[in-house]
This record gives sequence, C-alpha cells and structure tokens, in this order.
Amino acid sequence: MEFLHRTWAEIDIDALIHNFRIIKDEAGSARLMAVVKADAYGHSARNIAPVLEENGASAFAVSNIEEAITLRGCGITKPILILGYTPVSMAAQLYLNDITQSVYSPEYAKDLSDKATADGVTVKIHIKLDTGMGRIGFDCRDDSLSGINDAIAAATLPGFKFDGIFTHFAESDRSASNEDGFTDEQYSRFLQGIERFKAAGIKPRVCHCCNSAAFCLDKEKHLEFCRPGIILYGLTPSPELKLPEDFIPVMTVKSVVSMVKEIKPGDTVNYGRTFKAEKPMRVATVTAGYADGYPRTLSNKGYVLINGRRAKIIGRICMDQMSVDISDIDGVKQGDEVILFGKELPVEELALLCGTINYEIVCGISPRVPRIIIKKK
Repeated sequence: MEFLHRTWAEIDIDALIHNFRIIKDEAGSARLMAVVKADAYGHSARNIAPVLEENGASAFAVSNIEEAITLRGCGITKPILILGYTPVSMAAQLYLNDITQSVYSPEYAKDLSDKATADGVTVKIHIKLDTGMGRIGFDCRDDSLSGINDAIAAATLPGFKFDGIFTHFAESDRSASNEDGFTDEQYSRFLQGIERFKAAGIKPRVCHCCNSAAFCLDKEKHLEFCRPGIILYGLTPSPELKLPEDFIPVMTVKSVVSMVKEIKPGDTVNYGRTFKAEKPMRVATVTAGYADGYPRTLSNKGYVLINGRRAKIIGRICMDQMSVDISDIDGVKQGDEVILFGKELPVEELALLCGTINYEIVCGISPRVPRIIIKKK
C-alpha cells in the first residue's frame, strides 16, 4: 500500500473481528450495540463500522449527528443511537437519516418534540435515565426516581417514536478492592425505572446499560443490548480490569528514524535543554511528535521500540519529532521502523506514565496520521 511512511497507524481488521467474536460469544442472548464514537476511538469509523455490521453488530452508538451521518454515508444500515446532544434544528436530519436520538431532560424533550412536529417528522428516541452518573439524563439518582414521571411524559410527546431506554454506569470499571455496590444501586434504579414505564403502559422495545467494563464484570446486567466500546479495540476499560489475553490491540502506531547521531557528555537535546548527556551516546531522531497525538508528557520518560528493543525518549517531545537513546541498540539507521505503541508495546503502559487512560491516547492520534488498514485473512 502506498502512503507517506512518516508516522502512521496500522488498523488490524483481523484483530477487530477476533475481538468482536469473543464479545459476541460472551454476550449470550444480548445483542451488541457497538460504540464507534470519536471516529471509533481513533481507529477510523469508516473502516471499523462496516466490518462490525458484517460480523453481527445489531446497532451502533455515536456521540453526535455528524458521526451518525458518516456511518450512513459508509453504508451502515443498522440502528444508530446518538448518545449526546443534537441541536433541535436538526430534527428533520435525524428523521431523514433514520437516526435515533437520546432524550435526557424535560426541556430538551419539549424543544425537540416541538421542532419535529413543526417539520412534520417523527424522530426515534431512547430515553436516558441518570441513575448515578450525574451527567445527562432524567434524574433517577435516588430511590424515589424523582425524574421518572418527566421521562415517561417525554416518551409520549408528539413527533417522537419511543424505542428504548438506557442508563450509564459511573464506576463499572471498579476493582474488587473498590467495590462498594454503587453499580448494583444504579442497576436497581434502572430496573425500577423500566417497571414504572411499563406500569404507565409504555413498554420500551430495548433496554441497555452495560458498557465495556460492565459487559465484562456484570454479565447478569446485560439485558437486551450491551454497548461494548474500548474492548472492541482490544484495550482494557481501566488499569484495574485486565482483559483476557485473547483480546488483541487493533491499533499499532508506527514512525521511522530520520537521523542517527553521536552526542558527547555535556551535550543537550531538544527544546529547553531538559536532557544533558552524562556519557557518550547514540541518539535517533524519530519523525513523530505531539502534533501526531503522541503525548508531550512522555518527554524524558517514555519509550519506543526499535528493532524489538526499548529506546528511552530523551529531551522534550517536539511538535513533529522526538529523540530517543539507541546506545544499546545495534544497527539502527535512517528509515528504520519505530513502534510508538501497539501489540508489542501496550498503550496502557504509556497511559500510566502520562497519568491518563488509554482512551485519551488512542482518541488523540491526529487526523494527519493515516490509518492503514491491515487484513490478512
């Protein structure tokens, strides 16, 4: 495949299919709503979503209407749920593209209903209950479910076709030592909310609450749909939750060596002269930097792989380049491939060094980094 060999992300479609089949087998009777928001967590939704639909995904979840329309544009025919906000002015676009919208407050419900009615369209909706996340959703954060009547009223507004109900867990990625029962509390409130809808004569077609972590740890909560996200891409939902070894990272980000040089004791490297050599060293310049989405916080503490060996980053990571110590790696030369993270160097390790999470790093890989599709089977 012809592309600019500067910095690129290889997207392993065989690994994606492998991971999805594991998830599908574990889901039992639950169907899968694949979460492909944020350009499939940086992996390229245009290339990821059609593969997932072909392999049995029953629905998709995205963040916004632009992402949803992108999926329709690349041939996705299954239901698409927008998890967040859509301007009510786009009610007709939701209808014309057969996109389902989350409805999460009385104000938003009324405004969207009014616009849909004015435009002469019917918008499919899922009602979002806030059972403890504290973000968006009709307020059901205590046992009184104070906002449930507003949620029921919203589902019956003109211009809507009520299709489902869902919630989101705040700490489903907890470790065993941090287990405090809050996920069970949220789930109990969610079930109560569903029963209140049924008692009002409104039966949701689908109910869903399990994200990736809950999918792994709370199998009794799967309901009709599960929403796997990060695990599709072979990555763990949190450092406390270790995935089975069968899961394979889908993204490997690579770069190349542009120059090899010798430095002597006292020489400094890159902006701010934050690295000073204490001995003679060989240093390689790598053609990747923070404009590619590689975290600048890894300056002087991260590492890359060259010839299968770890090379420590020295000095500050620049916009387009970084320097690494190759004193103990023989034979490194201009044009050699560098692995920034992937199967051989887990992104979770880099996230730990950065004090962040793997989600942020993969989602942050810049659009200027081409996604190169790899498929062998």
